[in-house]
Amino acid sequence: MPTHPYDVAVLIGRFQPFHLAHLALLRRALETAAQCVVVIGSAHQARTPKNPFTWAERAEMIRVALPPEQQQRVRFLPMRDYYDEGRWLQAVHDGISALTAAEQGHAPLRITLVGHHKDATTGYLRGFPGWALTPLDRVPNAGGTQVRDALFAGDPLQPEATLAALVDQVPASTAAFLRAWLALPFVNELAAEWHMLREYQAAWAAAPYPPVFVTVDAVVRCAGRVLLIQRGQAPGRGLYAVPGGFIEQRETVYQSALRELQEETQLRLLEDTMRHSLRAVAVFDHPDRSLRGRTITHAHYFDLGLRELPEVQAADDAQTVQWVPIEELAAMEDRFHDDHFHMLDHFLGLTAHG
Repeated sequence: MPTHPYDVAVLIGRFQPFHLAHLALLRRALETAAQCVVVIGSAHQARTPKNPFTWAERAEMIRVALPPEQQQRVRFLPMRDYYDEGRWLQAVHDGISALTAAEQGHAPLRITLVGHHKDATTGYLRGFPGWALTPLDRVPNAGGTQVRDALFAGDPLQPEATLAALVDQVPASTAAFLRAWLALPFVNELAAEWHMLREYQAAWAAAPYPPVFVTVDAVVRCAGRVLLIQRGQAPGRGLYAVPGGFIEQRETVYQSALRELQEETQLRLLEDTMRHSLRAVAVFDHPDRSLRGRTITHAHYFDLGLRELPEVQAADDAQTVQWVPIEELAAMEDRFHDDHFHMLDHFLGLTAHG
């Protein structure tokens, strides 16, 4: 029976998709510890060009890359993006503790975190002071962004040519998974959105500085429901969102929030009603919150109380608008645009807080 310096190795990533650098880290984790817990980030996101694979699909890609004996030593922990580092770190700690509860004895488990410092996105490696760090040099020519770009830029009628270009970036098992995945009906829509986003970003390429966009959003609560739209345009066409949009030059963020709310939902209440219903304003500024690019939004939370639901009608770039019961929101997490579920969670407390 082989012995290992650690009881548990923790490997954290998005694995969008699972590529050769991930495989190297996973092999190192299995060499180092008796058990490996793979934390799969962005776990409950809607499918987008940045998050095209569900957490279960990513877990399957990881599992089939291993021989059967090693598969039995790997467990998966899906982890949502809280956009709050302290809360996320606590959630990872709690999840690891719950998964390894059966192995807990009188002595604490020897846990190591396997990874390499890449850029600001791997700052979490310093957030687990009680765990040892097992470093590994980066594998060249392997990265999730490059793989996703190749998948969506390729000719949909020639998937084998696309996969051939990835032969030095993904394991053979991932290539086999992607071969079947590329035939699924939603892939063409994801590719179209990828092209739209590339064109959008190219339009700003000549700017003297990388653009920072300022937007507003309105979370409106009434009689146990919240006002949601379904987006009518890419990015995120068909996904749920709170009403909002870009600030205009001669408006305050509050004025823009009211204007966007009225334009998208036709909600028309007295100015005094809206001002007295405003309960909070929060800034959501995580660098990765929007697929468009660096976007900072000011979310306004209005509580209209227990009054009769005001009439609304979809307009502007909203496909539909509806008053959704708050108790139904948690089950809809993977159908929201960008971080809009997390806006609702911030104001309404939809998920358990660590």
